[in-house]
Amino acid sequence: MSATKNQPPVTKREEERTILAGKLPSSHPLASKLIRQSETSTNALLDPPRPIPDPYGWLRDSKRTDEAVLKHLKQENEYTEAVTSHLQPLRDKLYAEMIGSIQETDYTTPSMKGGKYWYYTRTMKGQSYTIYCRAPYVNEDDLSFVWDGSIAAPVLAGEEQFLDVNAVAKDQKYCSVSSVSLSHSQKFLAYTVDLTGDEIYGLRVVNLETGETACADESQEYSGNVVWGADENTVFVTTMDETQRPYRVYRRLLDGSKGDELLFQQDDPQFWTGVGRSSDDRYLFIETASSETSEVHYLDLTEEGAALTCVAAKRKKVLYDVDHWNGHWIVTSNVGGTQNMRLMVCAVGEDASQWRDVTIASEDGGDVTLFDGGPVRALDGVSPFEKYLVASGRCGGIPGVWVLDMAGGAETFRVRKSTQLTFEEDAYDVGVGTNYNYDSERLALYYDSQTTPLQSLEISMGAPNDADVRKVRKAKNVPGYVKAEYDCRRVTVTSRDGSTEIPVSFVYRRDVMDRHLETGETVPVHLDGYGSYGMCCEADFSATRLTLLNRGVVYALAHIRGGGEMGRQWYEEPNGGKYLCKENTFNDFVDVARWFVEEKKLTTPDQLSIEGRSAGGLLIGAAINQAPELFKCAILGVPFVDVVATMTDSSIPLTTNEWEEWGNPNEEKFLDYMLGYSPVNNVRKGAKYPSVLLTGGLHDPRVAYWEPAKLAAELRHAQGGGEMEPVCLKIDMTAGHFSASDRYKYLKELSFDYAFLLDRLGLSRTD
Repeated sequence: MSATKNQPPVTKREEERTILAGKLPSSHPLASKLIRQSETSTNALLDPPRPIPDPYGWLRDSKRTDEAVLKHLKQENEYTEAVTSHLQPLRDKLYAEMIGSIQETDYTTPSMKGGKYWYYTRTMKGQSYTIYCRAPYVNEDDLSFVWDGSIAAPVLAGEEQFLDVNAVAKDQKYCSVSSVSLSHSQKFLAYTVDLTGDEIYGLRVVNLETGETACADESQEYSGNVVWGADENTVFVTTMDETQRPYRVYRRLLDGSKGDELLFQQDDPQFWTGVGRSSDDRYLFIETASSETSEVHYLDLTEEGAALTCVAAKRKKVLYDVDHWNGHWIVTSNVGGTQNMRLMVCAVGEDASQWRDVTIASEDGGDVTLFDGGPVRALDGVSPFEKYLVASGRCGGIPGVWVLDMAGGAETFRVRKSTQLTFEEDAYDVGVGTNYNYDSERLALYYDSQTTPLQSLEISMGAPNDADVRKVRKAKNVPGYVKAEYDCRRVTVTSRDGSTEIPVSFVYRRDVMDRHLETGETVPVHLDGYGSYGMCCEADFSATRLTLLNRGVVYALAHIRGGGEMGRQWYEEPNGGKYLCKENTFNDFVDVARWFVEEKKLTTPDQLSIEGRSAGGLLIGAAINQAPELFKCAILGVPFVDVVATMTDSSIPLTTNEWEEWGNPNEEKFLDYMLGYSPVNNVRKGAKYPSVLLTGGLHDPRVAYWEPAKLAAELRHAQGGGEMEPVCLKIDMTAGHFSASDRYKYLKELSFDYAFLLDRLGLSRTD
């Protein structure tokens, strides 16, 4: 297993090693412990089970303590460093450019909470983590301040730095703080912290007036979710089972007068559980959901002794979410089998049979349904305010925000007017920002595009599109960035099925594109994608991306099926990108790549690099297996590439919940289809693959480190170890799924990745 500078580690290959897909024989040592399918599945289990080759299965070590495995990972890291050591000057230059494109000492837009304080965060030059701050609220004129940009100067008068994550992270190799929340009086602070990257959190509560610690609990495996009750003494927390599935909700009294009270427990391994509060703070919500089915319970925090009550019992393949407005449940749901979510309403206490669509009066006196679940407009969620509802969703593949002016009260529910916010750019990202105050007349938003840095906007909900009252509260400063030097486009590419139009967003320097149009000279293109879980990849701004654009690279984002850019129909069967139509995701991505090369003639295979993270790493693995000749370089970050081996094993975190995304390979219905695209199982022997960089985190609970390690070994084995492009594996031994928590270390990691791809594209000069 040793490695030399020019040769990668020779990974031990155990040809007889297999995993079993299907029903385990009673003699199997794990037969009584492993769940092989969900209780509600009607699909046949494979019986007898089928052996699936797993020659590198020995790399799996759930405890991360096996000396042979750790030694192998160390050798992989040493090899990767050796074959890329010549890029250190380029890494240093890229890092310096990235640092130069951010304002290291900065702050976020202050938001007022309850007429008491302005809340915001700060970052300081040379410090790796965020500092949470607040300052006393006097009036709106507080925001008419002039800050000198220094570390020492407060942003607002009376600034109090109440949580310095740099202090929490002291002497730690990793630190992620989550669920930072204030009690109703704003006297107590609760938050959770993960110090390894494994996403197992401890709970901390601090008295902000005295500085005393009210709670510091590392004894439970918390999910990172903490919610305050109606008083200063009560918090609600969720704990996880042995597969890191959040499944229990407890009520904790901080004074210790009673033991933790178990409010809810979800035993179905496909369902995760979370806790939150209604927008008006009256109700606690406990949501338990799989990918396709959900159920919400509520607790009235204003009534002592109130019982936990179910809004609507779960029904297979019915998703719903609720919030509270003036005695009504505001419901978003696909009930009735609609393609997208409907906006519905009922009185608190009414059951699901009384849910009705939210309508608005039309000019002819009839009623028009605002969000009917059809394909034109996709609804993602609703934020209630005292006089308004704010809906977030998508239209035409672009994020959208609608302000609903409410005319009803506790006895009636009526929408007076619905207004979609409009913006000048064709493609952008917009969404609801931090809005603490239920009675607000103003709405905070965030906005950016591929050429517009992030802005904090404020609008009047009474006049949402009135340019005279719309304000840019803060625009992200990007030192050295000149917007006029860059441009972006959004196009559609016809997929191989001849009917599906795939949206593509790309950004570039104007001079690079002008030269291409004038001379026909091809340019390097870096193509990114994701395409899973119905998640959307937005056409947003990235300051670090400038290091690529300024070297003549065109950055492109393929909005492929499996994502939710065009609504849930872009994700769901029969024509989306999950279950037995998952290959649409990979085909769309390859089709977009071919379009850039063969139809657009913007680039060539020798100038085309690709990238994806997590499920996006699966995308890249499948793409290079399908068309290895099409790409020069591929970066797979924490990639989910050992699909079948992982999804057969319910002891691995996420597996049981993920059966409703990919399918369950223990079942006859799915095994062969999943085997047909799983990257580890489809590396083509003798094919010439592009240069590959695979990254992972030793403590990653979502995509274990052994998945990229296995694919690296398979790629080298299939190519015979002779003349081939480098296959490099880089495992961060102190991080999890989300890479480095230290913002400076994160930029160093990104500089490493970008140096690798620029070198493979022939753009590694540092002069």
